[in-house]
Amino acid sequence: MNYDSLKLENQLCFPLYACSRQIIKLYKPFLDPLGLTYTQYITLMALWEKDNITVKELGYLLFLDSGTLTPVLKKLETQGIVTRKRSEDDERNVYIKLTKEGIELKDKAVSVPKSMANCIPLSSEDAKNLHRILHKILEIDMVAHE
Repeated sequence: MNYDSLKLENQLCFPLYACSRQIIKLYKPFLDPLGLTYTQYITLMALWEKDNITVKELGYLLFLDSGTLTPVLKKLETQGIVTRKRSEDDERNVYIKLTKEGIELKDKAVSVPKSMANCIPLSSEDAKNLHRILHKILEIDMVAHE
């Protein structure tokens, strides 16, 4: 029996997983001064684009389930960066809204993407192609949940 298909070097998923961990590690020195983890950072980026949305909407934007997102939101609320409020119309919906501090944090975070770009040795063209390819993979999940 040929077991080549089980070798790590032949997997697409493994380098994606390892790169994801490496990227998150590279973000750490830029996010630590802001008091944020990577997951908190991407959560805020989504809220800076579209504030006062439900946990469900936020999870959809971030490809995160509520079990992963809820502790992140609780921590951000404890830090005074967001508020969580149940909908009066439907108590199953919880709305997430940036506080003044959360909005102001955007100015402190604005340099993070450029700092990160300097850490990753990709040409502009390679970065655009990788972005396009990764989004093709993410679309699989979006279609599956429609």
